[in-house]
Amino acid sequence: MGIVEGILWVLFVLSCLLISAVILLQEGKGGGLGEAFGGAGAQTFGVKAGGITKFTGYLAVGIVILAVAITNIRSGSSLVGDSIYDGQAPITNNAPVDAGAGAAADAPPADADQDG
Repeated sequence: MGIVEGILWVLFVLSCLLISAVILLQEGKGGGLGEAFGGAGAQTFGVKAGGITKFTGYLAVGIVILAVAITNIRSGSSLVGDSIYDGQAPITNNAPVDAGAGAAADAPPADADQDG
């Protein structure tokens, strides 16, 4: 693991812990889904985001960016133009099977005594 990847992982974990704490500290908007479509809850959609809500959004975007950066570093590829197979053929379960191999395995040995 490179030093840049290590730094990104530390930032990622700290960001995840921070966003968890920030979400738990936020006050509920009240209402809930049941009231959101009937009457008083409709006012919730027009309220501007406060400072902590904006911070939560920015932090979430940062977590996504860190996740993409870590993924690109671990795979050693860029976002555009690289093959996901890295020049190797994909592994499949569609390998050709020798038709005679199964029949020969089920048959008794040729030198076995069949009379009894």
